[in-house]
Amino acid sequence: MNIMILSDQESKLLYEYYDPERIKDIDLLISCGDLPPEYLTFFASVCHAPLVYVRGNHDNKYAYKPPEGCICVEDDIYVYKGVRILGLGGSMEYIPGSANQYTERQMRARVRKLRWKLLWHRGFDILVTHAPAFGLNDMEDLPHRGFKAFLTLMDKYHPKFFFHGHVHANYGGKFKRKDTYGSTTVVNGYEFYVVEYPEGE
Repeated sequence: MNIMILSDQESKLLYEYYDPERIKDIDLLISCGDLPPEYLTFFASVCHAPLVYVRGNHDNKYAYKPPEGCICVEDDIYVYKGVRILGLGGSMEYIPGSANQYTERQMRARVRKLRWKLLWHRGFDILVTHAPAFGLNDMEDLPHRGFKAFLTLMDKYHPKFFFHGHVHANYGGKFKRKDTYGSTTVVNGYEFYVVEYPEGE
């Protein structure tokens, strides 16, 4: 299964210079946030594959204009062709009371509310977030600090992949496209990136 990850930055290559050949072999699109709803709607309309998403810290517009034809996986587990996808959007809270921003305690509370879904689905295969995990491709400043709750999830359920965004390629030396955490492959989906999900796993 070919999965295209989208996050944070609109791609001129995919959007302004759209060529259907570039996405013809994509089986699933996943947005990690901070993209205009119209951008996601475009891909949902031109690609045969479903598009699932979480919200980024700048996606307040989604509250009254959500992406059309897309599937929100916030605080949920969505199963596609047997692959279990868990979504937890938003970033670390740096402006108190702002939408799509959470303290570590609030993020842990969101995870606790998922316990029955996690039990029902017997875990998950892909973790989709906007923010990175703490100490794993994150940054030291509060707005770009990752969540320890994501490490706890990976420690317990050992997903095959962890997709996130939020840390941009133009932020300098902290950007890392791929990493590993235990048995989990970590991918920063900034702009776009394609990964192959092994069949039968």
